[in-house]
Amino acid sequence: MSYLVINGGKKLKGAIASQPAKNAALYVLYACLMIKGKSVLRDIPKIEEVYRTIELLKSIGVKISWQGNELGVDASGQLNLNKIDRRACAMTRASLFLLGALTRRANNFKVYKTGGCQLGKRTIKPHVFALQKLGVTVESFEHYYLVKYGALKANKIVMYESGDTATANAIMAAVLIPGQTVIKMASSNYMVQDLCYFLNKAGAKISGLGTTTLTIAGVKNPPAGRQGLKPVKNYAIVPDPIVSMTLLSAGIVTKSHLTIKNCPLEFLELELCKLEVMGQKFKIKNKHKSPSGYFDLVDIEIFPSQLKSLPDKIYGRPFPGLNIDNLPLFVPILTQARGRTLVHDWAYENRAVYSLELQKLGAKITLLDPHRLWVEGPVKFKPAEIIAPPALRPAVNVLLCMLAAPGQSILRNTYEIERGYENLYELLNQAGAEIKIIKE
Repeated sequence: MSYLVINGGKKLKGAIASQPAKNAALYVLYACLMIKGKSVLRDIPKIEEVYRTIELLKSIGVKISWQGNELGVDASGQLNLNKIDRRACAMTRASLFLLGALTRRANNFKVYKTGGCQLGKRTIKPHVFALQKLGVTVESFEHYYLVKYGALKANKIVMYESGDTATANAIMAAVLIPGQTVIKMASSNYMVQDLCYFLNKAGAKISGLGTTTLTIAGVKNPPAGRQGLKPVKNYAIVPDPIVSMTLLSAGIVTKSHLTIKNCPLEFLELELCKLEVMGQKFKIKNKHKSPSGYFDLVDIEIFPSQLKSLPDKIYGRPFPGLNIDNLPLFVPILTQARGRTLVHDWAYENRAVYSLELQKLGAKITLLDPHRLWVEGPVKFKPAEIIAPPALRPAVNVLLCMLAAPGQSILRNTYEIERGYENLYELLNQAGAEIKIIKE
């Protein structure tokens, strides 16, 4: 275990590059289970959530090999689902992707109940309802889900919720079922698009990318000895708009002149619109394509600005709305804005509650109910010692506010941050922060 010592109140400067997207990497890693052969992925973030996924995949017989920033994933061998790493399942919610990815690889198997951020009750009903339409049943028991594949069939699916993970599970299951599947009210978020681009390179036939209606022409059962999808070589993961927003928040809350490089613009436009209304000054420059060629990237240069509160409440919703995971990252920014803003975090039962931890640093936050809070500003932060809340974005919020608090702060339980950010402390230090990692 380790903890952080933050000497806050420092201005950040220069440029910081966004990292590859955690969620997109996880989606694509699980999609490799559908391919009998070795795929090579580029720009996989070296973060704890990816490490847990690799542990899980290796435990069932997938061969994994790192070479620089390339990751080889070979699922061509026999999978042994009885040896699944129960601890890895318990530490990441991404293991739910086994439900869809194993459609043609298994009949009946168990998936142990998942972990990840502790955000209250998180239903898997959208996954269950979508997969039922394709002939997959999921039964819930105390410690595991029992997955059974019946007579699989293409079908029309209306997503019970436009969730990212549920949509991805439906896509992965449908790709290898002959016939046409139409998924309506599908998520069109960055990680779902990246998954679809990857699968199409492998031979899938998915159309409607970037929209809420996906049409999938299922790959027919291949002749004996052949595979339905072919390995993909040199596929690069999209940069992470949540990391981009985290770095923007770090620069804004410390009133810094900073450039965030390689930001996926399409998935940040509404966030930038909100910031512009608040009075934040920025420039968008150097538009270019992502390494995969599918996404537009830009550099965003921000300047110290006098901020005012938003005239209306701020809330997240499925893309193309303000990203649900970017919503908490506005809370540190709002503490520096003149006035009061209502934040409505409707998607999770407990996440808004974690914002109260920022009160220990001097934030003026009033919790109205488990989903809504008032944020007042501007405030001057003060140092404190805090145990990071057990959720990724609320945990990094504490770090961001500590960067702006003059004096020495201590942050414990940093695993929550390291689940989703690669070398974040080093990147911030290179830009002028003072963060020390103390090993216990």
